[in-house]
Formats: sequence, C-alpha cells, structure tokens
Amino acid sequence: MNRIENREALDQLRKESEQKIKNSRCRILICAGTGCLAGGSDQIYRRMCELVKNHPDVEVKFGAEIAHGDGEIGVKKSGCHGFCEMGPLMRIEPLGLLYTKVKPEDCDEIFHRTIEKGEPIRHLLYKQDGIEYPTQEEIPFYKKQTRLVLKNCGHIDAEHIEEYISTGGYTALEKVLFTMTPEEVVQEVSDSNLRGRGGGGFTTGYKWSQVAKQEETTRYIVCNGDEGDPGAFMDRSIMEGDPHKMIEGMMIAAYAVSAQEGYVYVRAEYPLAIRRLRRAIAQAEECGLLGENILGSGFSFRLHINRGAGAFVCGEGSALTASIEGNRGMPRVKPPRTVEQGLFAKPTVLNNVETFANVPMILNNGAAWYKSIGPENSPGTKAFALTGTVKNTGLIEVPMGTTLREVIYDIGGGIKGDGKFKAVQIGGPSGGCLITPHLDVSLDFDSLKKMGAMIGSGGLVVMDNHTCMVEVARFFMNFTQNESCGKCVPCREGTKRMLEILERIVAGNGELEDLDTLDELAHTITDTALCGLGKSAALPVMSTLKLFREEYEEHVVKKKCRSHNCTALRRFVISPERCKGCSKCARNCPADAISGQIKEAFYIDPSKCIKCGACESSCAFGAIHIED
Repeated sequence: MNRIENREALDQLRKESEQKIKNSRCRILICAGTGCLAGGSDQIYRRMCELVKNHPDVEVKFGAEIAHGDGEIGVKKSGCHGFCEMGPLMRIEPLGLLYTKVKPEDCDEIFHRTIEKGEPIRHLLYKQDGIEYPTQEEIPFYKKQTRLVLKNCGHIDAEHIEEYISTGGYTALEKVLFTMTPEEVVQEVSDSNLRGRGGGGFTTGYKWSQVAKQEETTRYIVCNGDEGDPGAFMDRSIMEGDPHKMIEGMMIAAYAVSAQEGYVYVRAEYPLAIRRLRRAIAQAEECGLLGENILGSGFSFRLHINRGAGAFVCGEGSALTASIEGNRGMPRVKPPRTVEQGLFAKPTVLNNVETFANVPMILNNGAAWYKSIGPENSPGTKAFALTGTVKNTGLIEVPMGTTLREVIYDIGGGIKGDGKFKAVQIGGPSGGCLITPHLDVSLDFDSLKKMGAMIGSGGLVVMDNHTCMVEVARFFMNFTQNESCGKCVPCREGTKRMLEILERIVAGNGELEDLDTLDELAHTITDTALCGLGKSAALPVMSTLKLFREEYEEHVVKKKCRSHNCTALRRFVISPERCKGCSKCARNCPADAISGQIKEAFYIDPSKCIKCGACESSCAFGAIHIED
C-alpha cells in the first residue's frame, strides 16, 4: 500500500475504496468473530473462497435481475454480527440476505442457488413466531437496536484498512489535525458529555482536560481492553471487528493532550483481537496513518500492544499501568490520580475500547448530535453482552436510557422455554441484580446507581425462576475472591470470609446469624477496600441479600433450595403411586441408598443418598423427583 502523505491522498484512497466496493458483483461477509469461528465459520470461509475461485465469471442474480457491478465476488472475514445465538452468520450483499446457523456443507447450495440464481435458501433464514426474515435489518433483534459503535461490525472486512477508510474512517482524525486545536477537541468531547464505558461512567472530556493541563509534557494514551467480567465481550468484538475505530479514537485523544505514544492493554485470552489489532496497527503504519508526521500535519503517534495475563484486577487503572510497566498488577493508593501520574509516572489518558470508539463519531457529527441520543446526563449508546436464559443472546447496542424490558423482550425475544423472568445481573462481579419492578428503569449510569447496581462494562446475565440467587452470589464471590490481588485486608480477607459463609449456606450448614455477618462484611469491604474493584466486590451479595432474603432464609432454616440448584439441599423421593417396583433405580444407585421389593414401591434412604440424581435419570416412569 502506498504511503498517504496528505489529506488529498487519504481522500483519493477513500474514493477508490468506496468505488471498489460499489463495483463488486457480490460481497459475502462471513462472521469471523470468536464465537462464529468456534462454530466453524473458518471452514465456511475457505469453502466459499474455493467456490468463487472455481467460478470467477458467474453472474450474480438479484431475483430475476443481474446484480449491478462488474468487479469481483468478494469473500470477506467480518467481525461479530452480534446475533451470536444464530451463528455462524453469513451476510450476502447486494442481495441483503442474512443466513443463520450456516454449516460448511451449506456452502455449495448457497453459491449455486443464491449467488448464481438469486434464490433465498429458506431453511437458513431467521424465523421468529412463524415469520421469516430474509434481511438483517428486518430481524427484531437488530431492528430495535441503534448500532453506532458496532455499525461496521459484520459489514466490513475486519482485516483490511481500506474497508474502514471506505466507511469514512479517519475523517475525524483528518478534521482535528487540520481544522481544530487540541483545546477545541477537548472542549468538543467535554460538551458531548461522553462518559467512560468501562464501568465508572467518569466524564471523558474532564479526564482529557486534566491531562492536557499538566506541566509534564511527556504524556501517554492507554486503552483498557482487559474486559475481565464473566460473560462480557463488547470490547473484544470491537477490537476483532472494527479495530481502526478504536485506534482513530486513541489518536484523536493523543492530539488533544499532546501525547506521542499509546498502549493497548489486551488480555492474552483474546488471541484473535490481538492478531487483528497487530494487523491494523501494521497497516496504519505502512500507509502513514501511524508514526511520524501523520498526513503531513506534524503530529506523530506510535501505538503498542501489551498482553495481560488475565488478572481481573488489571481492569483497574493503576493496576493496569503497573502491569504495562512490567510490575505485578496491583492498585495503588490515590492521589496522585492516573491523569497526574499514570503510566511510567507520567500524565495518562486511560479509557476503555468502547469509549475511544465513540470519539470519531463525536468529532464528525458534533457534540449536539451525540447529546441528542439518550438522556442528557448519560448520552450516546451502550453495547451490552446479552446472555443467560433469554431467547436471543448476543452483542447488542442501544441508546442509553433504554429500559430493561425493551432489551429482554423486544431485542432478546423474552425468556427461554417455560421459565419466567426472575432477575438480571448487570455489571458482572462489580454490579448488582435488577428484578421485575425494575424492568422499566432506564439503563443509564445515574438511574442504575440509585438501584444499587451499575452498568459496569456492559454484561447482562438474564435469569429465570429456575435460578438460585444464593448460588449466583456464591459464584460471583468465588470469582472475586480468586481474582483479589491481596494487597488490602478488606478485599483479601473479607471476600474469603464471605465466600466461606456462602459455601456453608449452599451446603446446608448455614445459620441465621450468617446473614447478618454477610451484610456486615459486605458494608465493611465496600467502605474500606483500596480500589474500585474491591469496593464493588460485595455488590452481588448485597443486592441478592436485599432482594431475595427469603431464599437465603429457606437455605438456612428449611435447608431447601427452591430452584433445586444447590445439590446438597436436594432430597430425592419416590412416589409410591408411580413406582412399578422394577428396581432399576436401586441398581443404578452408586451409594446403595435405595431399597425395596420387586413389584413394590422402593424407598430412598436420605442418610445414604449423595444427591447425584442417577436414580431420577434412570427411572422410566417419572416416579422419582426432588421434593419441593
């Protein structure tokens, strides 16, 4: 690729890239995000490449018409399309088709029926409530979203910079370099009221202004791509599917605060994101959009990637910068803040991937445009990883202020199977629970804080009535305790004591005073822990104890788990009226806990039963069940 020396060369490349896409007879965009790759999309990509290579001159039909464009048929690896429940996904342009749950063996039929003849393959189209949706834009999952940060994910080749440039990429950088002063850039971001998407919701423009006013002239830009919350994959998907958007945002931040060097901190468990980032940085350097004298403006910026070892605590700013420096990732006492003494003890702008990805849009469209989306104090959109017992799981993006009801029922399609909505854990291990009365609460920073929850990085785990909330609290406390860096006593010892109590309760050995101890420990840790992660470590316990105290009391007093998830609290019984006396359950019991006579009702000795469930699964008559 030729080096882009000035604005004119960038504009020329943009026009050429746009025209190349426009001239394509067909673009086959195969989801190559981590989820779809796990489902075999790489094999689908290779097979489609073979078919195109073997039939280079095929005419692409659009119904009865020949599709416009006399260029090649392009088979592209896109980023995550978002509809993970339906992957692997394939989008075919200009036909506008979206195929779901594609398998490698479907490729020949797709090529010969859809590409050659213009016929949709009905069994690959998405269907909901008996309605068939040929195009992505018609599917309720997408139709109810506002995809701005994720706009390019699934629509461009994630591995080629020309595709990003063709969508208007790097126009915001060009604008700030040649028409705005650094002070004007900081002011525009401040006026937009963009708040950090990494969890705390701190005002981005204020953070940048604090770095810009420091006397120390050596400054750094750091992107937090660690994303350690269980079930969260928003930042990963942006890095995999549209890495240049984040890079452009970092470059604008660097110009705004006069920094010349930046670091992207990505956990090593994200190998595809790291590979795509490395490729994106290399391509940007090759064409002159990273490095010295960018676009002939005199502005220089270099970007590095640091791989983290997967420590949850390294999502905290001071621990993250310590890790980049080669030290153990542990938070430090503040002040001084990161904006004053961050990476290498220099003033540092630290934002997460999604925050930086918002910046180019703000500079292109203006602060007023951005503030018109969502509530005034939390403008813009937010990406969420929607998982759990919801029909349509995946990566979504909605305006701030959208309600939980809209997310779960309009986008997520409602609760799976015969379950009923019970709660949603928002914000991962640092968040809290929302229940039915909260379904119409606005999903924004301030509204959730009032509910004792937080957006966090954007994980949304939906739970139905088959979920044990005590076990949920134990799961998150186990995660937090394992991930504690151990520097401060409240987090190191307090979370350990809380975990021990929760494990006793789910094992059937809890006592009523344990609930008061849990509450006391939770408040102590929240008030005294060193870092933000420690202070929020007890939130899942605090919210479940407040909202589902009766479940805790059932575990402690009645030694029962209403959802039957806690193995130690199960009690298997045999219904005499259903038992045929076949003895199959007794023969399958590894603890010799079942006795009886042939052709008579058998009996389970609870003192011997190990609650394994082998008897229930082996009974052909449904005579064995867990006692309510």
